[in-house]
Amino acid sequence: MKYQADDLACFSKQIEFALANYSSPKINLADYNNIILAGLGGSGIAGRIIKSLLFANCPLPVEVISDYELPAYAGKKTLAIMSSYSGNTEETLSMYAKAKANGCSIICICTGGKLAELANADGYKLYKAEAGFQPRMALGYSLSYLLLLFGEITAIDNKTELKAAAVALVNTPIYLGEGYKFFDFIKPQLPAKTIIVTDYFCNPIGLRFCQQLQENAKVEAFLHELPEVNHNVIESYYGKMDSVFFFINAGLNERTNLRFGFLKSLLEKNGNYVISIEVQPNLVNTLEVIYTLDWISLIIANHREVNSSAIHNINALKEFLGKN
Repeated sequence: MKYQADDLACFSKQIEFALANYSSPKINLADYNNIILAGLGGSGIAGRIIKSLLFANCPLPVEVISDYELPAYAGKKTLAIMSSYSGNTEETLSMYAKAKANGCSIICICTGGKLAELANADGYKLYKAEAGFQPRMALGYSLSYLLLLFGEITAIDNKTELKAAAVALVNTPIYLGEGYKFFDFIKPQLPAKTIIVTDYFCNPIGLRFCQQLQENAKVEAFLHELPEVNHNVIESYYGKMDSVFFFINAGLNERTNLRFGFLKSLLEKNGNYVISIEVQPNLVNTLEVIYTLDWISLIIANHREVNSSAIHNINALKEFLGKN
């Protein structure tokens, strides 16, 4: 594989780095009413995965913000965790300034940049990641640090599962092989846009896959969540479509499972390509599925002969914003 395979294969090493470099911020849960996870793109997806994984166990409301602004309730009883791989994401820096002005407690995750400078100057806890990756290929750092932080908040030992995930993800050929199996199934339909349908738990997994397909393979990808899809989007599912469908489901709700089954039958009877992926609602299997889907995005990029590491439009936007 021509681009980024070596970077993606470092996923387990990133987890190990975070495990080795984490130190407790000594969080007192009684000091907070809510938690904000601030980040965008490859840095923001970790927060969404955390929110899904810990949905049933976190005693405080958690909000993921990917914007310039913070909600009005953000204040002295808010724990605000800022994640920006480069440390220079302008939206995250804006949220940092507002969190500081509102008296929030702040924790930062980055490789350096302006965010690290501010955190050090203001005396906030800072977790460093290793530089040299594109943000979307550095998920292991932010996700692992957040899991360790939330382990303290929820009094759940996430270290054991993180270590198990690091051991599992070392076996790259297994996940690459699974990726090729899925690719071989959908290859006759390519190039086509990808429709990803998930349940609530798997929504962040689907969003991550969308992001990787868009940035790496340069293809259109769209995310829908059940049961909401059945109240609107289903009315666009007539006939054979120029799409491939990935159904990603943790199987946690019987009624939602029925909806997946109905949609699959509806689409397949009209000749549409549907791949169903079952996810066990735990950390290790969640990361295994994400890792496999990441590989699929690189396989498709390789098939399309595009440079998955090039992000010309994103860089052009950053240059434009820098001048305005």
